[in-house]
Amino acid sequence: MTGEYGSKDAPPRLPALTTHFAPTRSNVTVPEDGQWTMPARDYASTRFSGLNQINARNAGNLRLAWTWSDCNVYGHEGAPLVVGGTMYWVSPFPNQLYALDLTRPGAPLKWTYKPPLQLAAQGVACCDKVNRGAAYADGRIFFNTLDNQVVAVDAATGAEAWRVRIGDINRGETMTMAPLVVKGKVLVGNSGGEMGVRGWLTALDAATGTIAWRAYSTGPDADVLIGPNFKPFYEGDRGKDLGVTSWPPNAWETGGGTVWGWISYDPALDLVYYGTGNPGPWNPEQRPGDNKWTAGIFARDPDDGQARWFYQWSPHDVHDYDGVNEQILLDLPLGGRTRQVLVRAERNGYVYVLDRATGQVLSADPFAHITSSLGVDLKTGAYLPNPRASPRMGTVVRNICPASPGAKDWQPAAFSPRTRLMYIPHNNLCMDYEAVEANYIAGTPYVGANVTMHAGPGGHRGEFTAWDPVRRKPAWKIRERFPVWSGALATAGDVVFYGTMDRWFRAVDAATGRILWQFRTASGIIGQPITFRGPDGKQYVAIFDGVGGWAGAVVSGDLSPEDPTAALGFVGAMSDLPDHTEKGGTLYVFALP
Repeated sequence: MTGEYGSKDAPPRLPALTTHFAPTRSNVTVPEDGQWTMPARDYASTRFSGLNQINARNAGNLRLAWTWSDCNVYGHEGAPLVVGGTMYWVSPFPNQLYALDLTRPGAPLKWTYKPPLQLAAQGVACCDKVNRGAAYADGRIFFNTLDNQVVAVDAATGAEAWRVRIGDINRGETMTMAPLVVKGKVLVGNSGGEMGVRGWLTALDAATGTIAWRAYSTGPDADVLIGPNFKPFYEGDRGKDLGVTSWPPNAWETGGGTVWGWISYDPALDLVYYGTGNPGPWNPEQRPGDNKWTAGIFARDPDDGQARWFYQWSPHDVHDYDGVNEQILLDLPLGGRTRQVLVRAERNGYVYVLDRATGQVLSADPFAHITSSLGVDLKTGAYLPNPRASPRMGTVVRNICPASPGAKDWQPAAFSPRTRLMYIPHNNLCMDYEAVEANYIAGTPYVGANVTMHAGPGGHRGEFTAWDPVRRKPAWKIRERFPVWSGALATAGDVVFYGTMDRWFRAVDAATGRILWQFRTASGIIGQPITFRGPDGKQYVAIFDGVGGWAGAVVSGDLSPEDPTAALGFVGAMSDLPDHTEKGGTLYVFALP
């Protein structure tokens, strides 16, 4: 079924499946207008574009239209926005916002906004100085800075509308996520789980920047915004102040659960969904208990932040599996009826399908090699850890799969309603892990683990998998030399795009996985591809190169390939990456002739 270039027996193209694109409020509708105005293209986080000028028949004719560089060589994990005739880009630190004029040949620079920054933020950033993008709403561009500022900028002029600092680098807090604007509120979260930071999701008034509400990931119910409307599906998530009682005394105050991943929104149910990160420290012996509400997913009311339900992917997470990945909102035919679900390819190695109204787990199937757990009990929703793979003080536990970045880290998947497949960029990594004692000092690493990572079965370190969420199995798979750390893009032309860390930007047939076209960039790709309709009526595809992030830290951070424990053990799996790529930071835009 699988092979380097996909399957010969992939499923045929099927009639389009209904996806959750149709909101009940006109002010949140995301039509196919050729633009790209929010991080995942739509509130359902499908990263699917209805443009089809570039298709499986002609994608092989793609040509480079123009390039542009932000002259920054940190990891480029973001996605550009396209609003009308302008493209917007937020660079890695120092987080400058650029506006490019698409109405003119070569898309020259219109203006640049440069926020004032605390340079010391670079010293507390866990995994490179990345930024994952911006969002557009009501004439403004919203984005986060590494030093915990949320900024609103006039999209036409580049003038600052407001700017507010909502976190503290002295506690180890940073911000790297892309915001989402829902019902006049800018939703943002913090990073710093490896610094003993207490995670939160914060909503700011889009007009003024005033904080509307903040929901913490640990602590008493009043802080977590758990009230009478909180009705989790599973009994283990019910009880008073579990964000305190599931921790040793006061450990929740430095317990992690940061919110640096992706947010989705269902207008019909009026719920936002987002994941919480790993508990701190990594050493599990220092924090017995389930460690609520880390490594899980919340559904919340966007008006007041009150929690409606929660599900914990990995209770008492012992492998740094987090829980911040994207959730794709779909209406799928399951069990003889259409179910409103969210689908997540989680770091612990399972593709989950949850009822998005209740949080019930409908299925959980492995999409990667797993030794760290024994499965998910669908009757109880319980994740079943493998005791033999649990890290211990004074003992090196070997060949834990997947490694800490998980089967899939932050790199976002895409879904096509035409093929009914989910396209997952992910890792094939295992690790050796020893727990050690960690001591908390504000603003310094709070980890408690010695880790080295290595390639998983087969020797390749990455895969790009087309997953059928109804049949609960892969349709095809492409093996890659390195982790596939870029995002995915699916289009109505039945083409899927993604990039590789060894400098290939690829277009593949959405039904079969056959490579239709590829282009060699100057640096490895960890960014998110987008597509848009230009002012000239042509469809374009855009991607930034610029290797880095956690996976590429050996290059962007000039780390020694000889130290396998560097970058929290990731260098052990990436020591040869400098042989295949250099630093970079160039935007490539492609079109048909």
